Amino acid sequence: MKSTRYTNAWLFGSLLLLLTSPAFPAPSLNGFDLSNASVPVNEIFRGGPPRDGIPAIDEPKFVSARRADFLTEDDRVLGLYHNGAARAYPVRILNWHEIVNDKSSGDPVVISFCPLCGTGVAFISAHRKAKTFGVSGLLYNSDLLLYDRETESLWSQILARAVSGQLRGEKLRLLPLEHTTWSDWRNRYSATKVLSTDTGYRRNYNRSPYAGYETSEEIYFPVTHLDRRYHPKEQVLGVEIDGYFKAYPFSELARTSGEVFDEINGKKIVVRFDKKHRSAQLFDEEENLIPSTTGFWFAWMAFHPDSAVFR
Repeated sequence: MKSTRYTNAWLFGSLLLLLTSPAFPAPSLNGFDLSNASVPVNEIFRGGPPRDGIPAIDEPKFVSARRADFLTEDDRVLGLYHNGAARAYPVRILNWHEIVNDKSSGDPVVISFCPLCGTGVAFISAHRKAKTFGVSGLLYNSDLLLYDRETESLWSQILARAVSGQLRGEKLRLLPLEHTTWSDWRNRYSATKVLSTDTGYRRNYNRSPYAGYETSEEIYFPVTHLDRRYHPKEQVLGVEIDGYFKAYPFSELARTSGEVFDEINGKKIVVRFDKKHRSAQLFDEEENLIPSTTGFWFAWMAFHPDSAVFR
């Protein structure tokens, strides 16, 4: 018995030494330390391009609506109205860059778009001090993982928080961002500025690298939860209010008058849906626009499998 006990102790000590040796370094992908990741490391995947292989736009240039002749009426844009100024970020440009670090409104604002999830998110990038963000080349639940260049923490776009690194657990300060057509945004904000195709990179912004993806049932990367009640690429408006989540599928909103009065966790809200432009917005009782997420059904439910659903 004594010999067995010493043998077991020796085996345990040897195993511990082996696991902490340089042969078993802290997990990392694309040069990012994942040792303190708050999501399962084996569910983080390389998307293909390396870190910054999809280049963020760090010095965006803008043109007037009149000079944005590269856009068609039906082109999709992410629209932001902040500090009294309107900005439109064409999806045809974001497909190639995914992140825009924009200080033109006076605040350090980041616009991010994940083509695989159809999700656009805007946020103030200051945490103690302003940060710039890049494309990590990594995905979690098929969704873009951003990284800030100051601490190299990884941030989940849909979760809107850091999932690894020095800032793990920190939340993003979200801004309301609309996902609509160019004609709709231009008609409502005639003085809007538009992200220019003069990005400093040679890309064919007349061609989508994801042609056909939005209508296909195919999902390129694994997700932790797949809800089959709707087509994977059904567009939804997703919202979180005090830890409660709800999704509003566009196919359900299209059956309404265009205005839905609802209550989430005791808070009264209004969803307004524009069937022509396939755009949805969320307002509180005081008519303030509430940050929400427009994206694909599969993506929202992968992150929020217990989300309520408007039907």
